[in-house]
Amino acid sequence: MALEIDPTAKVSPLADIEESVRGTLIRIGANTLIDSFVKIKPAGGMGDVVIGADSAINSGTVIYTGNGVTIGDAVAVAANCTFAPTNHAIADRSKRIRDQGFQPSRGGIVVEDDVWIGAGSVLLDGAVVRKGAVIAAGSVVRGEVEAYAIYAGAPARKIGERGG
Repeated sequence: MALEIDPTAKVSPLADIEESVRGTLIRIGANTLIDSFVKIKPAGGMGDVVIGADSAINSGTVIYTGNGVTIGDAVAVAANCTFAPTNHAIADRSKRIRDQGFQPSRGGIVVEDDVWIGAGSVLLDGAVVRKGAVIAAGSVVRGEVEAYAIYAGAPARKIGERGG
């Protein structure tokens, strides 16, 4: 595993960043906060996790590497969110799901700059959250979220836009 943590980042000693056996890169940018009980776990693929500058990942959030997670600059991730950029294969009824491996990538997860992700939200493989968007607490994001829009629900749907 290549773990790159900017010297100005603050990673709680209670955060859990697991080592990758597949060489996954985990990069944490300048002035970024990784709170206690955040888990970054290589699982379900060989994607990298890249977190930009001035972001905050709050307590209880889990980030799986899967097909990759990119989080931009100045992103606020509230408590207990899940980033799951992978999907189990399920097509073969003669095999247990856990023995079927994973489906092809849907592109990983991309969160652009200046985004707020509310508590308990789940982002799935293929989620793209454009600049300045807001994801309401408890939402499930599985596709593209428009820039500066507000999305809520499961699945998340546009409910408004940020003032401007």
